[in-house]
Amino acid sequence: MYYGWFDPTYILLIIGAGLCLLASARVRTTAAKYSKVRAASGMTGEQTALRILRAAGIQDVQVVPVQGSLTDHYDPSSRRVCLSEEVYNRSSITAVGIAAHECGHAIQHEENYAPLSIRTAIVPAANIGSQLAWPLFFIGIILSMRPLLTFGILLFSLAVLFQLVTLPVEFNASGRALKMLEGTGILSPDENKQVKSVLTAAALTYVAALASSVLQLLRMVILAGGRRRDD
Repeated sequence: MYYGWFDPTYILLIIGAGLCLLASARVRTTAAKYSKVRAASGMTGEQTALRILRAAGIQDVQVVPVQGSLTDHYDPSSRRVCLSEEVYNRSSITAVGIAAHECGHAIQHEENYAPLSIRTAIVPAANIGSQLAWPLFFIGIILSMRPLLTFGILLFSLAVLFQLVTLPVEFNASGRALKMLEGTGILSPDENKQVKSVLTAAALTYVAALASSVLQLLRMVILAGGRRRDD
């Protein structure tokens, strides 16, 4: 086992980074493709979000614009559906689909969807884990302190757990979005198929992120095992 810059376990990081790059490229390409296709209803992302929220009986969630590209999200603390300007103001298939997806999260919050509640609860621990895991782990390697190696692995496992719980949250939000778009008549069945392509591409970014994190965790375990043999 090598512990220098040419550690062969770097291949795991390269594979993970490659998966994330491919997923990111696909979502951007797909989103760009359908951002040029106007929704037959002519509804913008803002209008779509408001109709879906009202149809779901949700009156206390705001729909607001935010800066940036692909910065769309639902903020449960302020109860706001935040849409990037290219989604908020446009009436493309991409804009409608993304707006509906974020409303899916708002509906999850309203219904106390268990995976969303779990994800929200572990956010602080996951953030700490992702920030401190590798520094502590490498200090453990340099100083040959096995407790630090183990603690680093445990901390990073929290970040992996967060991404694992994120998958059902995102897939469920997309499923809700498609049902609401069809049920409210915002999109036709053919347009719903196009939206599904956009949301599927977006979901793959979460799958790739999880795979990358699992590979990083595997690398930590391999490095820790190599250090044990060297002791």
